[in-house]
Amino acid sequence: MTTSTNPSVQAFLAERDRILALRTDLEAARAAFHWPELDEFNWALDYFDTLPADQLGLWLVNADGDDRVTFGELRLRSNRVANYLRAAGVRRGDRILLLLPNCVPLWETTLAAMKLGAVVIPAATLLTPDDLRDRVDRGEVRAIVAASELAPRFAGIAGADIRIGVGEPATGWRAYAEADGAASTFTPDGPTRASDPLLLYFTSGTTARPKLVEHTHASYPVGHLSTVYMLGLQPGDVHLNISSPGWAKHAWSCLFAPWNVAATVLIFNHARFDPIKLLETLVRCGVTSFCAPPTVWRMLIQTDLGAYRTRLRELVGAGEPLNPEVIDRVRRAWGITIRDGYGQTETTALVANTPGQPVKPGSMGRPLPGYRVVLLDEDNQEADEGEIALDLSPRPLGLMTGYQDDPERTAEVMRGGYYHTGDTATRDADGYITYVGRTDDVFKSSDYRISPFELESVLIEHAAVAEAAVVPSPDPMRLAVPKAFVILRTGVEPSPEVAGSILAYCRERLAPFKRVRRVEFADLPKTISGKIRRVELRTRELQRPPGRRPNEWWEDDFRTPR
Repeated sequence: MTTSTNPSVQAFLAERDRILALRTDLEAARAAFHWPELDEFNWALDYFDTLPADQLGLWLVNADGDDRVTFGELRLRSNRVANYLRAAGVRRGDRILLLLPNCVPLWETTLAAMKLGAVVIPAATLLTPDDLRDRVDRGEVRAIVAASELAPRFAGIAGADIRIGVGEPATGWRAYAEADGAASTFTPDGPTRASDPLLLYFTSGTTARPKLVEHTHASYPVGHLSTVYMLGLQPGDVHLNISSPGWAKHAWSCLFAPWNVAATVLIFNHARFDPIKLLETLVRCGVTSFCAPPTVWRMLIQTDLGAYRTRLRELVGAGEPLNPEVIDRVRRAWGITIRDGYGQTETTALVANTPGQPVKPGSMGRPLPGYRVVLLDEDNQEADEGEIALDLSPRPLGLMTGYQDDPERTAEVMRGGYYHTGDTATRDADGYITYVGRTDDVFKSSDYRISPFELESVLIEHAAVAEAAVVPSPDPMRLAVPKAFVILRTGVEPSPEVAGSILAYCRERLAPFKRVRRVEFADLPKTISGKIRRVELRTRELQRPPGRRPNEWWEDDFRTPR
């Protein structure tokens, strides 16, 4: 697919072709794959610009029509944007805050920044002015490229003197459309080192102060070879991933992984999610590979999936583990098993159920090529249950450089020769890893360790439950008991009858020491990226006043008097 003579590109392509050839043989791929040694390497210039010019690279399915852009058009358009940014004063190493929805300029600007050697800080369009001020200040932002209608959110925010609006003109902002007049050939000001910074990601906010994760021109562009393997992508695929711009998963599956094999990135770009329109898009556009978070899969199984004749070959879940009921419903409709995978903003894909391998229900799968994943107990020793960690000898290419300007936090997660993920799991005799929860989500009740996800997997199978989160609730006898915060399905109203039904359902399916003993019908606090903030629910329970809350029921309420 490329004729580049750059040794780093050749090393990258050799390992890519190796995992493609072994896409259904995980053990062979793990044994054969080695992270390529890279010196001078700019993924956008050295690799992307050599992709077939007439091949469809980006396909946006919008509510008012489609945008289709070839690799050749993206090469020329990103060159123009790179020249335009340079003329505006952006230099190698400068930081660009990118605040765009799914539109063609999002990909053009990302490629342009790579070509310049600038550093991109992706951001979600839902961020508040306070969030943006934090990103501009801590990110030391030089330039902003944002949708014009978002310009007012930056009022009163100092710094970032280069501001470019995409769309209608915004007062005091440059117009992105002016880039159309720039030259379509681009000459870099010098070589890019693979170790040069490329991306800075603010984590999703599950902690009070989001961390700033640094990735290089190697760690994400080339590191996502593991994600190629997880997704099972092949050249010529049409890959659809449901993810919002600004989050790491968007770069995983809407940029680097598919374009690493010259697959088409397809975007379902509708303001309001419509499962029927999504299914029609899968059929009309000939999608072969589809990745979506649990929320989307739960909405899809409420439709008649079997009525849609797709060309799908690969189905993947992402974000949080999928419940067995959802996987079974999809398998019955399409004859394809949804495969789970696992990774973090700090890494590329680490663990997955991969193509051609047996899928164990509830398991995330096994470690992917390029990573030695271990579970560490409280003494930092390898065990069959513990914290998910990466062996740093040798250091895997897809791991972040560290947390920007936070050496203490970086040292903490890199301690003892491992990268500590903060997630816990179990490993069975066949090497399959099953997610348990965050280290701060697991709790004890009557001296037993409780995994919230295990209980939530049962709750979500109840006919009335749409979503659920389990946290410890203080109890004088047991120290803490499992309590479920529940969002009900459409048309179901909170009532003692529904609460009693849910508690009885859990009583029938869970061991006595781990069953849910309290239920509250309430909204679930979430990060902007959609992850449930269990830490907020835990705090709410610890600080609760005496007595019951509205729409809260306890197991004791339904006991039959003797």
